[in-house]
Formats: sequence, structure tokens, C-alpha cells
Amino acid sequence: RRSQRHTTYIKKHSKVFYNKMQRENKLYDYLLQLDRDAEDTFNRLVKQMAEREGITEQLKADNQMKWVRLMNNIRNRATEIVNHDIIYN
Repeated sequence: RRSQRHTTYIKKHSKVFYNKMQRENKLYDYLLQLDRDAEDTFNRLVKQMAEREGITEQLKADNQMKWVRLMNNIRNRATEIVNHDIIYN
């Protein structure tokens, strides 16, 4: 889960913030919202990139292997963006 990776990151790089959130019993809600934000951002990015790059349902029907390859590439790039902008930030 993304929130687990973020927890590990803030424990290591932002101990004061992590301890404050724990002490105030806000860590769970914070991580839940972070996970939602990360998932929403990931889905939005995948959709936008696929549209921009012309990856359609028609391509999926015509050449499934190419569609899978291109979508995997998009998912990998979207994951990198989410990790950089949300999880490890």
C-alpha cells in the first residue's frame, strides 16, 4: 500500500511530523487521505496519458499485446509521478 511506504518515509525523514501526527491521533486519517489522493491522482494520470497518446479501446480490440505494453508503460510512469509527488514528498 502507498500509505505504508509513506509511513516508512516520514518515520525516516520527518520524525517530528510523524510523532506529532501519532500523538494527536491524526496519523490514520492523514494516511487514509494520502492513499485516496494517490489513487485518484494515479487514475487521473493514466486516463490523461492514454488519451494524449491515443491509446483507445479500439487499439485494445485490434492489437491487445500492443495495448497492454503501452498501458503498462503509462502505469509505470504514473506510479513514478505519484511516488515522487505524493508518497516520497
